[in-house]
Amino acid sequence: MQAEGNIRKMHVEIGNPVQYQLPLYQNLEKGELVDMTSLVGKEIAIQFDGTINCAATGKKINKTFGEGLSYDAWRNNAEAVESIIHPELDQSHLGIGLRDLDWERNRHAKPHFVYLALTSAMKVGVTKGSSIPSRWIDQGAWKVMKFAETPYRQKAGAIEVELKAHISDKTNWRKMLTDERGEVNFTSERTRLKELLPIHLRQFVLPVDDILEIKYPVLSYPEKVKSVKLDTNPVIESKLMGIRGQYLLLENGQVINLRSHAGYRIKIEG
Repeated sequence: MQAEGNIRKMHVEIGNPVQYQLPLYQNLEKGELVDMTSLVGKEIAIQFDGTINCAATGKKINKTFGEGLSYDAWRNNAEAVESIIHPELDQSHLGIGLRDLDWERNRHAKPHFVYLALTSAMKVGVTKGSSIPSRWIDQGAWKVMKFAETPYRQKAGAIEVELKAHISDKTNWRKMLTDERGEVNFTSERTRLKELLPIHLRQFVLPVDDILEIKYPVLSYPEKVKSVKLDTNPVIESKLMGIRGQYLLLENGQVINLRSHAGYRIKIEG
């Protein structure tokens, strides 16, 4: 197998294990999809040719901001709107756009979920229904449960803000990639967290939902991890030991976050 193009976030599909495909664009045009799951256990080579193209405009850039964007695109593009990271800031349900009302209303003024996800510890997050379960897989969670459903993004963000005072909203990626697993009783945690919410937000909490367990295509986990970047390591040759979240796990504890390299032009062989 040999393919080349600009990296985008890997596509994921729930399965036993999760199935991963790496999209390689020809600048802004869709190109090949590389079946990454089938490469687990095989020797792979990734070569960065030094070209980075903005994922929104296609122009050549020296550094990316956000997910493969130029600085201007990151500051102005709808896909980098502040309410992506801080859902409580969204106002599209009120007819107010922070950057692009139509874009924000189409994505944010619709039902959203607050979820509880377990990696090394419990975390809280927000996602729209169409991003389930890909959002959870991208974060490398191994157990997940829906906690609340709201009619629009801002309200889910308000619940998340309240819960962040009691549990994290971040994933410890190092612990996740060494498969350090926390054990939490989801039912008890749901009850505890519901009682911590203001009365007016408790109405959105769901009955106890099914807990989804996610299995990743990993042969073995390292004891310690070392993150590598294509800027300083333009040629990577290693056995692919597994994939979790948006990370490739290589031999000798090396890991690379492909999502953080969106826009980078590579050749991959395996």
